[in-house]
Amino acid sequence: MDFNVWQSLPVIAPEIGLTIMAIVVLALDLSLPESKRRNLALVTGVGLLATALLYLLFWFPTATAPDASSGFAFGVQEGLYWGGMVRHDSLAQIFKVMVLVAGGLTALMSIDVKGIGRKGEFYLILIVSTLGATLMAGAADLIMVFLALETTTIPLYILAAFKREDGRSSESGMKYFLFGSFASGLLLYGLSLLYGFTGQTSLTGIATYLGSDAFSLNAVPVLAALTLIIVGFGFKISAAPFHFWTPDVYEGAPTPVTAFLSVASKAASFALLVRFLLAVFPSTLVINGQEIQSFWVNLASVLAIISMTLGNLVALGQKNIKRLLAYSSIAQAGYTLMGVAALQAHTDTSIAAITFYMFMYTFTNLLAFAVIVLFSEATGSEKISDLAGLSRRNPMLALAMTVALLSLGGVPPAAGFVGKFFLFQAAVEANLVGLAIIGVLNAIVALYYYLVVVKIMYVDRSEDEDKPIPVSRPYVWVLAITVIAVILLGTVLVSPIFDWAVRGAAGLFA
Repeated sequence: MDFNVWQSLPVIAPEIGLTIMAIVVLALDLSLPESKRRNLALVTGVGLLATALLYLLFWFPTATAPDASSGFAFGVQEGLYWGGMVRHDSLAQIFKVMVLVAGGLTALMSIDVKGIGRKGEFYLILIVSTLGATLMAGAADLIMVFLALETTTIPLYILAAFKREDGRSSESGMKYFLFGSFASGLLLYGLSLLYGFTGQTSLTGIATYLGSDAFSLNAVPVLAALTLIIVGFGFKISAAPFHFWTPDVYEGAPTPVTAFLSVASKAASFALLVRFLLAVFPSTLVINGQEIQSFWVNLASVLAIISMTLGNLVALGQKNIKRLLAYSSIAQAGYTLMGVAALQAHTDTSIAAITFYMFMYTFTNLLAFAVIVLFSEATGSEKISDLAGLSRRNPMLALAMTVALLSLGGVPPAAGFVGKFFLFQAAVEANLVGLAIIGVLNAIVALYYYLVVVKIMYVDRSEDEDKPIPVSRPYVWVLAITVIAVILLGTVLVSPIFDWAVRGAAGLFA
């Protein structure tokens, strides 16, 4: 493969921007006095959002090489770059934008949080984790897959335990590290088996060798490697039964870290999982009479059912709002796995459904956690019962939380309704009607515990109703952006975003 550094640089423009931003934040942290370090959150947040915007405007993927004859050549041709390590296409673009927006809003969300808001190292680590997640979105080689995964996850171990004086935070960081290390070991072992079988690190190269006559009688070791890899990814996306870390880490980690972990890590992991499964184990791969794709489709279906059912049923009894959202996150992983199982239909709509769902889930969960950050910082409580009277303490916060919960529950016109519709439709089109019915039943169960929280905020009374909860300007921007995004993604932006996702999906089946 010919290598041209100048043609390859625009492909990793977001990563270059993040590296520069990390250096700037580190320099500002060393030079700014304590009284002005609140600005670090603004620099990080605005920088990440600006990077996402510039990536959309200038370095977007194009079907053909851009014409530079006029002097203005925007866009970069789709394809493999950096020696086949990175793929530049619309799917990578949409997930990179998703991750960058999540990182930017998380930084703004952290600005007034005690213990992290004025810590430059917090924003530095957040940027590094975001960089890893953007690399995950376009990884096309085993080496890049693992490096990107660990560049995303290792900083999250640190962020989860960032409040060293808080025992819950230290505990969550340790649990996340222990479970994560074990899952990474299983994933790496599975990847090493694939390399050992084929002598290839390129995802497409592995698929080509596995389908050759030289490997025609070895289905069992391939299925073993695939199982190990799916277990590793199951940890990353919080799918049951690999979810044990999720409730404790969500509850103990600083709330902005929980917000970022719940959306950026999950979204990037799903992007990589879909790309990996379709590239390495396509529908055309048959070994010793065993269609490999049918194995991982059935496995995804089983994990979807377990995750949806367990997440929603256990969430019914939760008293802490962060633990409730943790089990909600497990259930959301289950819904998304329905889209993974629907990939057996070999249509663009199944990938587009996953992409759209992750896009809307990113804004929805960030909105919910932004409200929790403001409430917990003002009251020192994360109990669901203490949300009583929130509609009278700050009507806008209660409204924002209601929009988030209705979106998670799948109630129109919030984006969650459209997202679930696309996933259920994809399952039906793939002849997985039973799976779709189980998903609908689970969505009904989930709606109950979301509406209970809404009822507590608006109906239940509290002794502290006369104590308003202030909202500073950065939080106003976070709440405004996420609320508007959730509503627009459920109404006028449905077609543009879904069409964008379909274009990204088309490249995976090409």
